[in-house]
Amino acid sequence: MREQIQEALDKIRPALQRDGGDIELVDVEEDGVVRVRLTGACGGCPMSQMTLKQGVERIVKQMVPEVKSVESV
Repeated sequence: MREQIQEALDKIRPALQRDGGDIELVDVEEDGVVRVRLTGACGGCPMSQMTLKQGVERIVKQMVPEVKSVESV
């Protein structure tokens, strides 16, 4: 599952990098919670939670249905 999640993040990464940010996979818990770190411009952006939930989480859950949520650390 970790590899599938990384592939999903790799699809999202170019859009984040265009805005000066990036995303890093930190942990995948057995209960389906994925922990990521937003870096660069995304790390301090006031819109980062919306990007995380409406963008990153939506795409990761589409590609890996076992994922329950994506959270930022």
